[in-house]
Amino acid sequence: MSTTTLAVLVPLLPFLGAVAGLLLGRTAPGFVRPLAILPTLTAAVLAVTVAVRQGGGQPISTATELTPTGSVPIDLSLYIDGFAALVAVLVGVVATCVQLYSTAYLREDPRYPSYAALVSLFTSAMLLVVYSGDLMVLLVGWEVMGICSYFLVGHYWETEAARSASLKAFLVTKLGDVPFLIGLFALATDAGSFRITKILGTVAAGGLDHPTLIALLLLAGVAGKSAQFPLHTWLPDAMAGPTPVSALIHAATMVAAGVYFIARLLPVFAASAAALVVMAVMAAVTMVGSGLAALAQDDIKRVLAYSTIGQLAYMTGALAVADRSAAVFHLLSHGAFKALLFLGAGVIIHAAGTNSLAAMSRMDGLAKRIPDAFWTMTIALLALAAIPPFAGFFSKEAVLVAAEQAATGHSDAAPAAAGWLVLAAGVLTALLTAAYAARLWLMAFRGRGAAAPDHGKEPFAMTGVLWLLAVPSVAFGLAADPLADWFDGRALTPTLATSVLGTGAAVIGAMLTYALWQRATAKAATAHAAGPARAATAAEEPAAVAAAVSAATAAAESAAETPEVAEVTHEHPAVPAGPAADPARALLGPLHRHAAAGFHLDAVYDRLFVRPVRAAARLVGFLDREVVDTYVRGAGTGTRLLGGLVRRAQTGNVQSYLSALLAGAVVLAIATAVLANVNAGS
Repeated sequence: MSTTTLAVLVPLLPFLGAVAGLLLGRTAPGFVRPLAILPTLTAAVLAVTVAVRQGGGQPISTATELTPTGSVPIDLSLYIDGFAALVAVLVGVVATCVQLYSTAYLREDPRYPSYAALVSLFTSAMLLVVYSGDLMVLLVGWEVMGICSYFLVGHYWETEAARSASLKAFLVTKLGDVPFLIGLFALATDAGSFRITKILGTVAAGGLDHPTLIALLLLAGVAGKSAQFPLHTWLPDAMAGPTPVSALIHAATMVAAGVYFIARLLPVFAASAAALVVMAVMAAVTMVGSGLAALAQDDIKRVLAYSTIGQLAYMTGALAVADRSAAVFHLLSHGAFKALLFLGAGVIIHAAGTNSLAAMSRMDGLAKRIPDAFWTMTIALLALAAIPPFAGFFSKEAVLVAAEQAATGHSDAAPAAAGWLVLAAGVLTALLTAAYAARLWLMAFRGRGAAAPDHGKEPFAMTGVLWLLAVPSVAFGLAADPLADWFDGRALTPTLATSVLGTGAAVIGAMLTYALWQRATAKAATAHAAGPARAATAAEEPAAVAAAVSAATAAAESAAETPEVAEVTHEHPAVPAGPAADPARALLGPLHRHAAAGFHLDAVYDRLFVRPVRAAARLVGFLDREVVDTYVRGAGTGTRLLGGLVRRAQTGNVQSYLSALLAGAVVLAIATAVLANVNAGS
């Protein structure tokens, strides 16, 4: 079978699995799980085969005209270079892991059939984006992902949080898609084609008439899809969906699509130095802001969501200094350890019965209850913090090396200003990343208080997937040299200067967080010990009663109380009341309150956009009701009155009709005679 045929089957198989799953979900429920797993697994195997055959050599390109348009044709086209081949492997592997994991995680969910079908459709759409060689066909996959995210984020539609989050995700991304679509048409108009190969050829020949305008329009769509400032606010709220969906969106689909799109068309953006500087500013602001916000979140999934925003900003920063090899390298590395982090977080939520880190910090022995999640999450957090020799270290260093080369003038492809912005923000974000990774690990696995609940061993479908994803989280960084041909032949090895800067910042962030956590733990223990002592002096109680009082609490104070928590746990465990040992409050100081609220960007957007739009809508409604409707009602009223007058003349008396007819005839005769005399006299 030819490589082209195999490549066509890669997005087609999950699509067929999705259609079959939707059709057979109710009539033949026994087929739902096989239809969810097997097509996606087969697509992953075929994607690996295509990547091996492509070999990092010449791109595989083929096309057939889909439909004549009279001007710019639309082609059904494949364009598979080394980057596309590797990203397709990532999508296939992560989607397969998510489908396997979901069979256990959502085993009690009555809507699992539609969920599994939508995940397959989501996977197919992303694979279409990855392999497509025509921008209009790519746009189809781009928009299908938006629809799938709407349904999957709103999976628990009974809750207000899920409904609001799905609507917000859809609207914010569509806000970026409007200029994105305009940019696509402008690009195709200048290049005379939607084919990627022809567009790149036009750019190389200097044929773009408006490179800055086109790049900025496209960048707006990328900012929405990849959750970059200022259109990033939808992603933390999207955590209202099931945890496996979060893993899929954050690791291999949706948010990765924007970064991949820029990497695919990087020469278009590199044709404008101004666009690269704007991209660098966007990346720098997103990196630092998301790192600060992640430090202040209590919901474990929101911590990871802001982490994704920051890591995507690293990739955008690499693209801002015109190095797509570093960007895609970090995209692949991040996809492995971020999928592991989210799926591991799902196991923690399953065991603890809460999303809240504060609640987990008051549980003792959670790490012993879920050893698989503990060890794999530790690996993933070390990779996230870019500690050598884990995968995140090598990919993040590739970004910093690219920024350093641009800043010091060793690269002519990007302005030095963009390089300095990305380098400075990248080093600071390395410190913040290590800090919130250490905080998450300490609060989740080193809590002190009542014993964590024991729900027994987690299903193998969940724990096995964690260990599978742990392998690339550890070893993928070492694959940079063997895979160099797939990365345009670029060396992605760290340099001493950036290694010292990045790793030093990470170590400082982790150590500072640990020291502040120890102090916060000591304060929390002192406050907890003082409570029972005062109670004992006030009233004499048996030891058993005192112990019960000290351990009494409400249900786990989940930061995102969703049906997901109730669905995967038999009961909400009790945790000791009292202050949580949170180092973020000391680390951020007065900034903590603002960072926890995402720096109030939602409130700002509400005042700048939502309220004015609602006020305008109310004005339009008033004008429509009181002005337009008044004219409409007036026309009807006038016609009705005229009809009433005419109706009065219809008496039904024949003599009256004859009298009126005779009177009319007489009047006409007199008028005719008068006119005849007038004409004769003249």
